[in-house]
Amino acid sequence: QVQVVESGGGLVQAGGSLRLSCTASGLTFDDLTMGWFRQAPGKEREGVSCSTWSGSSTRYTDSVKGRFTISRDNAKNTLYLQMNSLKPEDTAMDYCAAVKNKGSWCNESKYEYDYWGQGTEVTVSS
Repeated sequence: QVQVVESGGGLVQAGGSLRLSCTASGLTFDDLTMGWFRQAPGKEREGVSCSTWSGSSTRYTDSVKGRFTISRDNAKNTLYLQMNSLKPEDTAMDYCAAVKNKGSWCNESKYEYDYWGQGTEVTVSS
């Protein structure tokens, strides 16, 4: 049984930091391309960042470049998203997703991912 689980969300003041974590069980972690997505109230789910299976290639949506860093530790079966300089507009439910893909690039489109977690809520107060 495949299970993707996010953690690390919370309430933080603008300018603060959070680190999200994601584990994926039931799959071989280093077979997976993984991504972070978020969905703000009343908006569509959008891609935030993604990482190839090795972590050697990553992508970020423009609004988080320079503030967020995606990383992974395949030995710990864990994906991370370090979020710095948080803004109120970063408030959203954040989701981790995975797809079996050992390619050399990753895609931020939600349609490319097969396995999803339940989400962890990030709230940034002004």
